[in-house]
Amino acid sequence: MAEAAVTSFDPSVQSLDFRTVFDQQLQHQYVLARTSAEERVEKLQRLHDTIIQHRDEIANALWQDLHKSRTEMVITEIGFVCGEIRHTMERLRSWMAPKHVSTPLVTFGARSEIRYEPRGVCLILSPWNFPFNLTLAPIVSAVAAGNCVMVKPSEHAPASAAMIKKIVEACFPPEEVCLFEGDASVAQALLELPFHHVFFTGSPQIGKSVMQAASKNLSSVTLELGGKSPVLIDESADLEVAAAKIAWVKCMNMGQLCTAPDYVLVPEHMHDRLVENIIRYIKQYYGETLEARRASPDLCRLIHERHFDRVKAFLDDAVQGGATVAHGGKCFRDEKYIDPTVLTHVPDSAIIWEEEIFGPLLPVRSYKTLDEAIAYINSKPKPLALYAFSLKNKATEYILRETRSGGVTVNDCSTHFYNLELPFGGANNSGIGRCHGEFGFMEFSHARAVLRQARLFPTTNLLLPPYGSRLARVVLHALLRWL
Repeated sequence: MAEAAVTSFDPSVQSLDFRTVFDQQLQHQYVLARTSAEERVEKLQRLHDTIIQHRDEIANALWQDLHKSRTEMVITEIGFVCGEIRHTMERLRSWMAPKHVSTPLVTFGARSEIRYEPRGVCLILSPWNFPFNLTLAPIVSAVAAGNCVMVKPSEHAPASAAMIKKIVEACFPPEEVCLFEGDASVAQALLELPFHHVFFTGSPQIGKSVMQAASKNLSSVTLELGGKSPVLIDESADLEVAAAKIAWVKCMNMGQLCTAPDYVLVPEHMHDRLVENIIRYIKQYYGETLEARRASPDLCRLIHERHFDRVKAFLDDAVQGGATVAHGGKCFRDEKYIDPTVLTHVPDSAIIWEEEIFGPLLPVRSYKTLDEAIAYINSKPKPLALYAFSLKNKATEYILRETRSGGVTVNDCSTHFYNLELPFGGANNSGIGRCHGEFGFMEFSHARAVLRQARLFPTTNLLLPPYGSRLARVVLHALLRWL
């Protein structure tokens, strides 16, 4: 995931405004908690309509920040967010309804239920790689759950941040949702406040800092992180399908995608054919020549020079170690452009195997047995996503059983992200918590246990001291069996 950086800060920077808004939201949280499903749907509908109204300005902002095409903007940014809003509006009443659950014999006659209540005042720290999607989607979940929200988008996508601020201010008063622009010092200053919940999207390294800061106030956290999401291809896989999907998703947003394929594992005898197919699809999608790809409106740019230097360092290190550039490898710092690059024979010592690439570099690694490939995946921290290409259900089930990851897509890449009925999130190093649809609603909610004791003859009266009576002994024996 992209970084929403946290560094040292000057406490005087906007601290009064932060505290003022925070205090307003603390006071206002119970007003929002009492809102009905209809009232929250009305807010979400206003947000939906405002996004659609400003779609041309959003497209311009994304072009300024990332050179993102309008089609990719619809697929990965406002199309997804508007879909999330509609999905939420259609189901919110049922999500908010108390969930009745069974009651054990020891409290016979009582009634039990779970109520999903707002966490209170929440902080959302969002990244630069999908600035609209990864800022507005958690806002949707937070608002649906009845929370007050303070938002800090990334300063590395300034045009998008300014546009999101315009949308937020058009839809919400500051005591409900308030957005603060600024650099990393603003994020750190916000983290000093005792939020009830912090939702962060970014890198595992920065996620640790966010979690440490949140722990000072015992704030609960959702960490949407990243990691090295592998593609595992078995002997039965359709290489045409695999190559087409890998090439597309790896080049989406110039590889600056938390669910981008980070590396590919393929049987030895299929290695060369897969590489040839991936290269063919890169050329088919974005241009046969380097010049055509540089001119393609469908290839984004790296976010800034510092990130360009980071990705190029991975490439240089791999090549110096003996890796073969099967395709691409040309770099233009003034354009923040690296040609989509396929690498083979990358040495084990290369740093590209250790850190999330977050750029258009794709190392392809061959294996002898499926167990060898699985062992390699399991030797690394749990990834955010795993992609398995296989036409054999038995092999797919084996891969699912023997590996761990935040999510899985079989015979495709990244599409589990778009199913709002599925939870999205990582595991350990790749994240904590879930988002999207009902899972996002629950992430911004507190599941409150409520038991209503029977007015007449509550069974717990039989447990009152003194404990030596025969009846008490009978009740205790029953408890051992049925509690």
